[in-house]
Amino acid sequence: MTTVLRRAFALFACALLLTECEKAPDFKNLDITGNKQFGSDFSLPDTNGKTRTLADFKGKAVVLFFGYTHCPDVCPTTLAELSQAMQQLGGKAKDVQVLIVTVDPARDTAPLLGQYVQAFDPSYIGLRPASDAQLAQVAKDFRIYYTKSAGKSADDYTMEHTAASYVFDKDGKLRLFTRDGQGVEPWVHDLKILIDDRMIES
Repeated sequence: MTTVLRRAFALFACALLLTECEKAPDFKNLDITGNKQFGSDFSLPDTNGKTRTLADFKGKAVVLFFGYTHCPDVCPTTLAELSQAMQQLGGKAKDVQVLIVTVDPARDTAPLLGQYVQAFDPSYIGLRPASDAQLAQVAKDFRIYYTKSAGKSADDYTMEHTAASYVFDKDGKLRLFTRDGQGVEPWVHDLKILIDDRMIES
């Protein structure tokens, strides 16, 4: 092979490699990388009263889940699926942090929320907005809909809310919009991509 052909072959190989590297990850959930319509951070107290932001979890993929402890179906189902996903991730689970933001802070006291989330997984952290205004702001930032649906008494009500979560990568960049109740496999698949150090970001 002549020198010219060798160089041409090398350039062709490099071009193929570059194209492969530029491909977006094959996520199962909706890839919203670079979308400016959603919040890029949050500042909320956890169940111990400590204010949490994304910076606290740098180096981990972060799942930001919105729900409440009295939810009859979707919330516990999704949290259980995430718990199973964490088990399937094995040692990689240490690189994932699940955060649950309550949309019902009136009933979800700090002790109740803390106990609830850790019943699914000891690593889960509950976030409880300190005021209605703070809840409204984070919901607005992440385009989360929520409203109270009255029941038979003042304390007997449900919270209708957007059944979805957001996932940030290890650098704190928003990457995924995930629907609740999707099953375990999509969680495992996408979280593996986000916590893989060899991943080339899109």
